[in-house]
Amino acid sequence: MTAEPTTEPTTGPTTELLTPGRLREWPLPDANGDKESRGELLVLGGTRTQPGAVLLAGEAGLRAGAGKLALATTGTTSAPLGVAVPEAQVLGLAEDAAGNLAVTAADAVVGRCASVAAVLVGPGFGDPEASVELLRRVLPRLELPVVVDAVASAYLTEEPRGLAHLGGRAVLTVNVTELARTAGVDESDVEDDPVAVAREVAERCGVVVLCGGTEKCVAEPGGRAWRIDGGGPGLGVSGSGDVQAGIVAGLVARGAEAAQAAAWGGYLHARIGERLAAAVGTVGFLARELPPQVPAALAELAQ
Repeated sequence: MTAEPTTEPTTGPTTELLTPGRLREWPLPDANGDKESRGELLVLGGTRTQPGAVLLAGEAGLRAGAGKLALATTGTTSAPLGVAVPEAQVLGLAEDAAGNLAVTAADAVVGRCASVAAVLVGPGFGDPEASVELLRRVLPRLELPVVVDAVASAYLTEEPRGLAHLGGRAVLTVNVTELARTAGVDESDVEDDPVAVAREVAERCGVVVLCGGTEKCVAEPGGRAWRIDGGGPGLGVSGSGDVQAGIVAGLVARGAEAAQAAAWGGYLHARIGERLAAAVGTVGFLARELPPQVPAALAELAQ
């Protein structure tokens, strides 16, 4: 178990501002050792027309400290993806006529998950219905930490207690729109009070919630929550959320607990956005430029 910062509310749940000092009081698991000791991450995602999301998420996971990487994606895109990410094992899975991962891929996914430390599902998923049908055949059978990203959040919309069997070892990474859909509220409700909505989803679903957007926040079951300032508008670019989910999942793979991985992952994502804004410009940098910034940002926080 890793040490955690403590906040004792006096009149109810408080929302704590995450700072470098607070994160240093909540240190990540030691990254020393070999690739086996830092854990293997499996990323399940992609479609025939969106193969790049798993690349972004997988690289971010390795940059955050995961020891090994497996990418599970559509069979038609697996070969070029394997060339693009030589560090990863790539599993080509069955796909349906529309290019989504087919439900018949479920057994292969569950079998491969038997030897990994963490699973990230959702990067590059395009069809919520197809995603839910696949995840209904995968997630209830897993007994390891899971990060659910973006369109895959539709699974929790349909199955609110679908990850309860993991005992809090799950993180939901979403944007404002996805959080609103999961909570069954208007998007304006999330914009007005993202922490309140994140808390409600965390409690109802038994997962840690990391919501991105202009105001990042993290909430866990029980009411504890954190706010993350900064990041900048440049992070509002295609693929940026895949990188954030990959960072969180990589931290989980190397041994961080769910709330810790979400807090550190959201904070790191904000900081690397600021690093690129200073070097490139307020907007205009690409999601593929984010993962290489992760190790340096991690090193700065560890000082």
